[in-house]
Amino acid sequence: MPDLIEIDKQYKEYEFGETRVPSKNHSLAVGRLSGLLFLDERFTVMPELSLDMTQIDLSQYGLKAKDELIPDICLYSGEDHIDFSDFDELKVKQMPLLAIEVLSPQQGINDIIAKFHAYFAQGVKSCWLVMPVTKSITIYSQPGQPKTFDVNDNEVIDEVMDIRLQAQKIFGKH
Repeated sequence: MPDLIEIDKQYKEYEFGETRVPSKNHSLAVGRLSGLLFLDERFTVMPELSLDMTQIDLSQYGLKAKDELIPDICLYSGEDHIDFSDFDELKVKQMPLLAIEVLSPQQGINDIIAKFHAYFAQGVKSCWLVMPVTKSITIYSQPGQPKTFDVNDNEVIDEVMDIRLQAQKIFGKH
């Protein structure tokens, strides 16, 4: 009999076209980034939000997902006044300003870059690829124009979003 982790992994791969089993580093990166971004009142931070991607054919980007993508972190404008509601949404149609993907041990970078192309096609302004194992963040303000920051940089700077985060607060010891 397969164990529950294997069943969950198979479900995620079938349902979302990807295999993503969170790890310690993945979880730590998502937690720290969410916490740091939460402090910026200009934004609303939403981890693990299912985005409705029915407006485009995801297969044109080589993605196996059928009609939704789930970034590790979505960032919306605080002016959108996103709050709890009486009727929850399983798939959100409104695209975030920023989509952050944290590389997990089972993911390939090419798969994440393909997701970035789909996000940009839907109006996302900026995408971050966070690589915990190299303690680096690559920021894409548009496809094919990455800028990489690592633990040796003072700040991680997203000029499109006007976000500046201290690299040590993301990757350093607490």
